[in-house]
Amino acid sequence: MTSLFSRAFKAKTEPKDAIVKLKETLDMLDKLEKKLNNDVDAQLKVARANASKNKRVAIAALKKKRMLEDRVDKLSGTRLTIETQLMAIESANINLSVMQAMKDGAKAMQNIHGSLNIDKVDATMDDIREQMDVANEIATAISQPVGFGAGLDLDEDELEAELDALEQEELDENLLSMPSTAGVQALPDVPNTKLPSKSLP
Repeated sequence: MTSLFSRAFKAKTEPKDAIVKLKETLDMLDKLEKKLNNDVDAQLKVARANASKNKRVAIAALKKKRMLEDRVDKLSGTRLTIETQLMAIESANINLSVMQAMKDGAKAMQNIHGSLNIDKVDATMDDIREQMDVANEIATAISQPVGFGAGLDLDEDELEAELDALEQEELDENLLSMPSTAGVQALPDVPNTKLPSKSLP
């Protein structure tokens, strides 16, 4: 029983092997067809050469030519059948390869999605969103100033007023430190020579 099954398994023809054999058969038929056509031409030459000289030989040559032409016609039909079969096997082999590739792709996707489902995906996305919110909160907390001045309610208007007062105070100090010469005219120097004395009358 086992030997019968093994022989049946070995007898199984693979598509590639069948394609190779069919192509070899087509090559053989092509060569045979060329030989038969050459034989047809040869018998036609014999018939023409003996058409007036030896009719019996000419008729025999024509009969043989007809038989050869019949073989060529049958051979052409055989070639067409084999070519059609070859194209069908090649197409089926391509379809088989495509289907096998698609089947393997489907199995790969099934293996990938085997440990996943929509609930797990949703739960994972919720975890990601939660962690992003935590990260944003941490970043916001870190960016806030701490230490000096923290918690003070600073009024911008009050700060501007204090700054103006400081500027005015500095201006007043500068004015006071400058010597005041406004409105005072310079007096001429006292002469060093004695004035001539006048005698009284």
